Amino acid sequence: MKKLILLLFIISLVFIAFQFKPVENAYDTVKAIVETPSLVNKDSLTIKTRVNISEGYKRVAYPKSSFEEYLRNYKLKAFGSKIINYYKTEYFWQRGHIGILEVPVPKNGLQQCADALIRIRSEYLWDNNRKDEIGFNFTSGHYCSWTKYAEGYRPKISGNKVSFHKTARANHSKENFYNYLNLIYTYSGTLSLYNELKSIKSKDLKIGDMLIKGGSPGHIVMLCDEAINNKGEKLFLLFQGNTPAQSVHLVKNLEDKSISPWYRLKDNCKINVSNYTFQNSEYVRFK
Repeated sequence: MKKLILLLFIISLVFIAFQFKPVENAYDTVKAIVETPSLVNKDSLTIKTRVNISEGYKRVAYPKSSFEEYLRNYKLKAFGSKIINYYKTEYFWQRGHIGILEVPVPKNGLQQCADALIRIRSEYLWDNNRKDEIGFNFTSGHYCSWTKYAEGYRPKISGNKVSFHKTARANHSKENFYNYLNLIYTYSGTLSLYNELKSIKSKDLKIGDMLIKGGSPGHIVMLCDEAINNKGEKLFLLFQGNTPAQSVHLVKNLEDKSISPWYRLKDNCKINVSNYTFQNSEYVRFK
């Protein structure tokens, strides 16, 4: 009886697929649905262990203390955890992710899409004793470093004019570090990152690079795992924050379920990422 139900289900899929797609695409769709095993490990609590690699691929190796390995081994909440808005309600769209990163979402609502990635990059530098590298441009183009902020310098902002003055006591604490990040969240975003950071072509992409649409509003997602086959073809995993501020989450590939949650990334093409579409893909890399 079960075999008969499965056969009827497959026949139904074939019929539906043929109504809307060319023959060869319909066959591929049905084959992917029926034959492709899930690449998701529901009982795992890091990005690397949550997602298996596709057949014929292997993970690209990086040094143990690198940013790439830091992201790949980032901790996740239990499978099935929901995306939560900063004001503690559930986000309306819960079908586009397969993991929630262990990144607290401040109640102030400032930690939006670009800010979440800024935080993750900054925490990596902090944890690896590279605090002097923490710094970002405001949308105005003015550079604001953690080092100067910790020494007591604060920006005086008048329109697009920014100057820095020592108005506070020196404070190098972790608590003050997050005060600094709140300042960055306020005056930086996708547009400042797009203008500040190095542009990368898809053939050179690696973990830690970002798919970006610079603007107000814009959007940005980060590459957090990487696999390659013997032809040199690469697949990537992606995570994102959002606007309004919400849980940072590891996204599904809703366009190609045969490799989901992995993505094939190209230059200047449309890429659908959960609830956002990049119409003309561009990439940047942190300094």
